[in-house]
Amino acid sequence: MTNTAEQLEHAPGVFVDNICAGGAPIQLVLHNDGKTTLGFVVRLLREVFDKQERDAIALAKLVLQHGKAVCGRYPPSVAKALLEAAQERIRAEGCPLLITGEAAGEADGPDLSDVQFEYAFEALEWHFTNIPPSELATTVRQFPGHMQADVQVAIDKLFADPVRFFGAYEEHRYETLSFARMKRRGQNAISLVPPQYHQVDTGETAPVKCLYNGLWLCRASEFFYAVVLSTELEIEQESTIRIEIVAPAGSGGEAFVQRSFDELERAVHAARSYRGKILSFEKGADYSGRSRGIMVHRLAPVRREDVILREQAIKLLDRNVLSFVATRGALRRFGQSTRKGILLYGPPGTGKTHTIRYLATNLPGHTTLIITAEEVGELSAYMALARLLQPTMVVIEDVDLIASKRDHLTTCEEAALNKLLNEMDGLKEDADILFVLTTNRPEQLEGALAGRPGRIDQAIEMPLPDTTGRDKLIRLYGMGLPLEAEIVAETVRRTEGVSAAFIKELMRRIAQSCIARDGGNSVTTADIEEALDDMLFTGGRLNVKLLGGAGAMAAGSE
Repeated sequence: MTNTAEQLEHAPGVFVDNICAGGAPIQLVLHNDGKTTLGFVVRLLREVFDKQERDAIALAKLVLQHGKAVCGRYPPSVAKALLEAAQERIRAEGCPLLITGEAAGEADGPDLSDVQFEYAFEALEWHFTNIPPSELATTVRQFPGHMQADVQVAIDKLFADPVRFFGAYEEHRYETLSFARMKRRGQNAISLVPPQYHQVDTGETAPVKCLYNGLWLCRASEFFYAVVLSTELEIEQESTIRIEIVAPAGSGGEAFVQRSFDELERAVHAARSYRGKILSFEKGADYSGRSRGIMVHRLAPVRREDVILREQAIKLLDRNVLSFVATRGALRRFGQSTRKGILLYGPPGTGKTHTIRYLATNLPGHTTLIITAEEVGELSAYMALARLLQPTMVVIEDVDLIASKRDHLTTCEEAALNKLLNEMDGLKEDADILFVLTTNRPEQLEGALAGRPGRIDQAIEMPLPDTTGRDKLIRLYGMGLPLEAEIVAETVRRTEGVSAAFIKELMRRIAQSCIARDGGNSVTTADIEEALDDMLFTGGRLNVKLLGGAGAMAAGSE
């Protein structure tokens, strides 16, 4: 575009004077005239508009490519002063460059945010213009993949206002995405793409959006810096969140990087996404489409009156778990250990899992970690998480599958057993950790676990329910059914020696029978007979054992 002397002399200043009356911000727009040199435009932007060299070059290229570019947004008085200073330089140079002022939001030209990059090395060169690689330093921190939700929240807060932000295309996902790799050129150059997120379930209403990777180009008060986020993958191992900060070498950059990593570390240690919840590591497929790493179990609260155990077992639970937790602070002041080990033992179906649910939903401020025997290989990771999230309750179900006799263990199993024993023996620093172990076969437990003080502080037997217990269980699981006292008494009499699980299934079958008979308006002896016949006789001895029936019942079904 060729501009007349009259345009240069009058258009910018008059236009700004007209807008000044409104006091609204003004955008200054540079127009391509086809004659003014790129070098002059760059010098003008640097010396008059106080642009960084890299921004001046980028704006000058936008003017050349698009015919015009917005070089800033200013208060009217500042815009007028800049235009006057620019006009003076333009006249002195003798070129026809035109700069106009337009009301903010009305200018349709591109600005610095429209500078496009295809590859990471182009964006990094633009961002670190005139800064030699020798004057930059990179620092890396790594965090466990299962803490990605808390890391993401901290990153969103720390780097909330970047100059530019990109995602990166990783052709080889098992190769670390680093600053050095992003500097590659040629066929190995890293392409810039829209950011890629995946949703992480943290047990809240909405999942957390977490990045697979990202490149932030940022500016601190005194210097430019960059942040590279990547996910390091290892075959059959948990992923790692890698964060690399690139900043100027020297005390200023080092202090900034340290503050940033300190903030990230505090966020991870706070672990707000998972604290106080019921957790386990998740490895299998999930049909929700969300990534987990950590699985949050949403368990309905269990009331005290719904925990039907013998009176002695209830008292032991209260003293060794609930009361113990309530007095931890006082115990610590007296120099006592705040770690404790509890063993729940008894036949299958007697309420061990139900009791754990009761504890997990009624321990104030505690995080519960549920470990199955199959996950013993993850014990180190679980214990690291337990220490991070303390106070914690660590539940290890079917511990007899881990801590059986040593002469039956493989090398790997023995290593896992030793790890468990060391954690329970307090060889590591004392922590607010409550171990709750369950077993159906206490006689199979390794002697070092069952007999050595300091590993199990209290064993609590959970036997088959007695008469009182069966009465309560029948009323609990038959809630909603029209149960008369005679029916309850008969059911109690005919279920001697069965487990709580057996009674739960029995009441469901009685409900099904009475619904089929009269719509559930009454429960009769015939309903009990039909349910017991299916459970004890028709299915044979195996069925009795599977449902938690008594040994005598199993023998009688042959």
